[in-house]
Amino acid sequence: MSNPFDDKNGTFQVLVNDEGQHSLWPAFIDVPAGWKVALPATDRAACSAYIEANWTDMRPRSLAAKDLDAAGA
Repeated sequence: MSNPFDDKNGTFQVLVNDEGQHSLWPAFIDVPAGWKVALPATDRAACSAYIEANWTDMRPRSLAAKDLDAAGA
C-alpha cells in the first residue's frame, strides 16, 4: 500500500489548526481533532498554491505573538 500523502494525483484539502499551521491532507481521511478545513477537496497543486499564499509565517501563532510582544517591550 502506498502512502496517500505522496499521491501526486490524489484529491487533497488544506487543514489549519489554532496555531495557524497548515497541512496538506488527503480528502478521504477524516479531519483530525484540532484542525479545520481551510480549502475543500481539490487537486494537490491547488492545495500547495493555497498553502504557499496563506501560510507566510511558519512560526506557530503563539510564538509569533510572543516575538511581537518582546519586540515591542
